[in-house]
Amino acid sequence: MSASTETDHALLDVAAMAAADRLTIAAGTPGSVLMERAGRAVADAVDRRTPPGARILVLCGPGNNGGDGFVAARLLARRGRPVTLALAAERSDLAGDAAAMAQAWSGPVEPIAGLEPQAYGIVVDALFGAGLSRPLEGGVAALVAAVNAAGRPVVAVDVPSGLSGDTGGHDGAVIRATETVTFFRLKPGHLLQPGRALCGVITLADIGIAADLVFTPERPATLFANTPALWRGVWPVHAAQTHKFRRGSVLVVAGGLQGVGAPRLGARAALRIGAGLATIACRPDALAAHAARGPDALMQRPIADAAALERLLAEPRLSAVLIGPALGLDATAREAVMAVLRAAVPAVLDADALTLVAASAARLATLLGRRGAPCVLTPHEGEFERVFGAVAAVTRARSRLDKARRAAAHAKAVVVLKGPDTVIASPDGRAAINTTGSPALATAGSGDVLGGLIAGLLAQGMPAFEAACAAVWLHGRAGEEGGLGLIADDLPECVQRLLAEAAADGTAG
Repeated sequence: MSASTETDHALLDVAAMAAADRLTIAAGTPGSVLMERAGRAVADAVDRRTPPGARILVLCGPGNNGGDGFVAARLLARRGRPVTLALAAERSDLAGDAAAMAQAWSGPVEPIAGLEPQAYGIVVDALFGAGLSRPLEGGVAALVAAVNAAGRPVVAVDVPSGLSGDTGGHDGAVIRATETVTFFRLKPGHLLQPGRALCGVITLADIGIAADLVFTPERPATLFANTPALWRGVWPVHAAQTHKFRRGSVLVVAGGLQGVGAPRLGARAALRIGAGLATIACRPDALAAHAARGPDALMQRPIADAAALERLLAEPRLSAVLIGPALGLDATAREAVMAVLRAAVPAVLDADALTLVAASAARLATLLGRRGAPCVLTPHEGEFERVFGAVAAVTRARSRLDKARRAAAHAKAVVVLKGPDTVIASPDGRAAINTTGSPALATAGSGDVLGGLIAGLLAQGMPAFEAACAAVWLHGRAGEEGGLGLIADDLPECVQRLLAEAAADGTAG
């Protein structure tokens, strides 16, 4: 994957974006030029959303966001648009480029008190930017409530006011935007919930910041939006002379008779994503139940005890293992998890396996660090708290992104923190935020399918971080394609239809 393709999908936190601005200014582009370009992008968004003659309310704050608002107001007025500009500060509070842009505005500046947003056709929110570190209060909070209640389209500058660009969260009043215009690269808060929902449509504007100035070998991109461009370069490609073992053999460790369906969902998903062979390793009492259910492509092997499982795990043709779906929580299940942790084979730990390793959380880093093969943990929020809730570094995290990154570094494993804004984090510091998916995925067995997809890609030799990113993206797209009425059994077939999209040249998703 070329550096330019990779950095096209990079995300920048607030501090990194400020550094990008400084680097660009130091390289010869004045800050006023960047502000002028940003304001023009905002004005263009307003023009796209409103007919001529619609009244426009531009709300400016005391910082650079307010400066962008002054530029947008000036350009819109120059285009003949009726503009009212209100400032949530004194003009004397403005400094630097924002003060210069306020000076260039020749129209009146209204106070925010007494404004009636419902009297306007559209509102431009240029109050506060992504770096706001305190809740909105007083007159500004009241204004935000009035804007939200007015039901008018809102174009936000950089982020909706009140929203953290780093966490996607807010501690008080926050604008609900129809469109958010941001610059150069998205921030984590644009993709993490609830920020993603509050931003509306996100428009990324080019204001002249050069990627090769910001991203260098010394300052590589480490945070990304999860798109196929991130992992397509290591997508499994099989030669004409391949056979099933070259395509990868997946072992799914199952429990007893009470949980036959979940491990089979994982195994079926592993096959659908390209693994050549998937085998269910189950307790002897469940063997007949597994053998009686389709698809016939799945193999079954009885395992009477941990020693039998260890023999399976030691088979040289085994490529990956999935353990956890309907495994159970008894002593036999615990022994099975420990056997997988001792095995030098790529592994995915999900569901019951995560609950079982939580009891060994203090030793988790040691157990995973010495196994000699990559491991992917796929917790939802509750499982994450059970496994990492006592890890000091994780408890200090400010967002789901921060939590996942700290957990991955602690566990020396790839962590997939599942949710509507799934975060995939690698122990080397890389992370990706996923945006595919739909509420249809909130169905029993959906997570089991995701575990199988990851295992299937690991079995085909895909690196663990990229395998997890690809599986999460495909899983989300399958949920979108399946739509209402989807059940987990449908997901592997949806994934099969999406494989060409995932592996195709160009950008998908």
